[in-house]
Amino acid sequence: SPEEHDVETPYGMLHVVIRGAPKGNKPAILTYHDVGLNHKLCFNSFFNNEDMQEITKHFVVCHVDAPGQQIGASQLPQGYQYPTMDQLAGMLPTVVQHFGLVIVGIGVGAGAYILAKFALIFPDLVEGLVLLNIDPNGKGWIDWAATKLSGLTSALPDTVLPHLFSQEELMNNTELVQSYRQQINNTVNQFNLQLFWNMYNSRRDLEMNRSGTVLNAKTLKCPAMLVVGDNAPAEEGVVECNSKLDPTNTTFLKPGKLTEAFKYFLQGMGYMPSASMTRLARSRTASLTSAGSIDGSRSRACTHSDSTEGVGTITHTMEVSC
Repeated sequence: SPEEHDVETPYGMLHVVIRGAPKGNKPAILTYHDVGLNHKLCFNSFFNNEDMQEITKHFVVCHVDAPGQQIGASQLPQGYQYPTMDQLAGMLPTVVQHFGLVIVGIGVGAGAYILAKFALIFPDLVEGLVLLNIDPNGKGWIDWAATKLSGLTSALPDTVLPHLFSQEELMNNTELVQSYRQQINNTVNQFNLQLFWNMYNSRRDLEMNRSGTVLNAKTLKCPAMLVVGDNAPAEEGVVECNSKLDPTNTTFLKPGKLTEAFKYFLQGMGYMPSASMTRLARSRTASLTSAGSIDGSRSRACTHSDSTEGVGTITHTMEVSC
């Protein structure tokens, strides 16, 4: 059963949920959710997926909730200065060291940005990264002003939803969108969310460039898998991020089956035993032969069942058929 911890970091308390026990010399899988969500909303369906459980039984999983975003969080005090994106990244070494881990990170949206920032500052603590719908670009003044204005005229969940879903999905007000609107309203403290949202929207560019392109270029040293969901609002950002990473070390994934891709990613790093690969391969073959496999049906901001395999708004954006 999951263990909940409040970890004291240099920039405040962090709520962390640990599943499983550290397995020998294997890294932990550490997740970081998108803005508007928390680890449950973002990752539950993904991690409950049968194929994913086949993978996670070999690893300890560490879910991080951004300050004040966890379900049941008390309201942050008036005048509380929310940590900057750099500080949010700077909270993670405490978590990693507290549990004696190095990590393979899975981040979505804002969480992907934070994990990439963490890996740039603390490369020794990160063995690999899976980044969904990352936008490495800072907000220009115009973007920032537009966000501010939309915040004056609409309820917070409606300000955040366009970050999580495509225009088409919002226009059609799908069940998924309705469900997220309701859950963001009911399970995330709105005052705390506004602080995180404001900080994400005042982020600076992730300073990454391929070596040789600019003086003292810094880029991710670990293997990375970039994922973009179909119709994802973040597609341009993900494509740009890809251009700044070392091509020999980076996989770029359009919608497909995320658990499948993640499994091969871990296997490429030498962490998946071949025995569990065969069961996954069998289930893959079976799903291909079942009429028009539901795989490609939907993948987007949310990790939903099968398609994006439940990465909260991760997979929604994400089904990655490979």
